[in-house]
Amino acid sequence: MSSYSYVGKDFEIARAQAIQAIAARTNIDPWMNPILLKPIGNYRSEVFVNGKFYKKMHAKEYYKKFSLTKGLSTSKESLDRLRRRYDMVILEGAGSPAEINLARYDIANMRMAEYCSAPVILVTDIDKGGSFASIIGTLALLEKKYRKLIKGFVINKFRGDMEILRPSFSVLGKKTMKPVFGTIPLLKFDIPEEDSLHV
Repeated sequence: MSSYSYVGKDFEIARAQAIQAIAARTNIDPWMNPILLKPIGNYRSEVFVNGKFYKKMHAKEYYKKFSLTKGLSTSKESLDRLRRRYDMVILEGAGSPAEINLARYDIANMRMAEYCSAPVILVTDIDKGGSFASIIGTLALLEKKYRKLIKGFVINKFRGDMEILRPSFSVLGKKTMKPVFGTIPLLKFDIPEEDSLHV
């Protein structure tokens, strides 16, 4: 879901995916963002499918009639197409993979990872606080089959003393039996913000 989009010659996708394509030095392709939801208020969104406007939908219609039918099949088709074209494809999830109220309708996270047997890296934003509790809580709420796909963690947006942070990795490892792969510092980039949270 994003209020910010990139408009190509005959398609429209989320701006974040367009920027990622540029960073990967490849062409911007609507298959990289098979489903785009542009919020328009009152629990409604404009839905784009592979870059083309599909229809306006209320959240209830999206979850009950679209996500697990056309939404899921389109996402799988897009992934299959990209995997045939590229040596490596990175799937980016959206929000939390363990929102138990939405889990049965979620096509942006673990369901797609399971579809292609992808090794999953759980990335947490430490700048907001609560990142270790978030990791452990996420694992606790995930179904066992999804928990197995998670290979480790990355701590994002870290600012502070690494010597203070590092001992927590072993504690996390003992509780989850999974490693911390590394940290990414909080950096300021001269690129547009990803979504409407920054408006």
